[in-house]
Amino acid sequence: MTALLPAELAWYATGRFYRAKDGAVADYGYFLHLPFPDVPLFDGKRAETTAHFTFAARPFKAQWVDNGALSLGLDPVGEFSLYLQRRPMGTFDDPASFDQGERIATFRRTSLVAGTTVAVSAGTAMVPLIGTNVFSARLVASSTFEFGGGRHDLAHHLGEGVTQFGTSAATPIAPPPAGYDLALPFTGSAIALGRVG
Repeated sequence: MTALLPAELAWYATGRFYRAKDGAVADYGYFLHLPFPDVPLFDGKRAETTAHFTFAARPFKAQWVDNGALSLGLDPVGEFSLYLQRRPMGTFDDPASFDQGERIATFRRTSLVAGTTVAVSAGTAMVPLIGTNVFSARLVASSTFEFGGGRHDLAHHLGEGVTQFGTSAATPIAPPPAGYDLALPFTGSAIALGRVG
C-alpha cells in the first residue's frame, strides 16, 4: 500500500444534498475514485446502485448569509462516514441506503463550511447557477478491511484527513417522496492532508 503525498488526489465523490422537512441537511453518495489500487469500486457499470464505497453525513442545520448575487450557506462542524458495501445497495431514492455496510472510516470537519451559490441576472430575477464549497476534515476513525484481494486502510493512504472542493447544481431536482423537500446533486474532489511530522 502506498501512502499519498500531502495534497495528492485522494478521491472523487458524487452525491446529493438532501434537506429534510425539519430543515436538517445531510449529504449521501458514492465514490468514483479512491486510493486503493486495483480494487473494484463498482459491481458493473458506474452508478450509485453498483457502488461498493459510499458515504453518509450526520444531519446538520445550515445558516444562510446573502451578499448580492452570492448566497453563503454556513454548515457547522460535523461528521461523515465511509462505508464498504460488499453487495451494493445505494440508491438516491433512499438516502439512508448509503449509510449501510461496513463503516471503514469517519471524518470530522475541522471548521465551519462556507458554501457559495452563484446567481446570474435574468431580467428582473436572479437565477441560481452553481454552488461551490471547500472544507477540511480530520480522520477520526479508520478500520482495516479486506476487499478485492488485499487489505486496505484509509488511514495509511490519507494520513490525517482530506481537504475537499465541491461543486453543486443550484437547481433542485425532485427529492425522495418520504421526508425530504429538497435535493441538490454535487461532486467533490479531495486531496490528502498527509501525516504530521
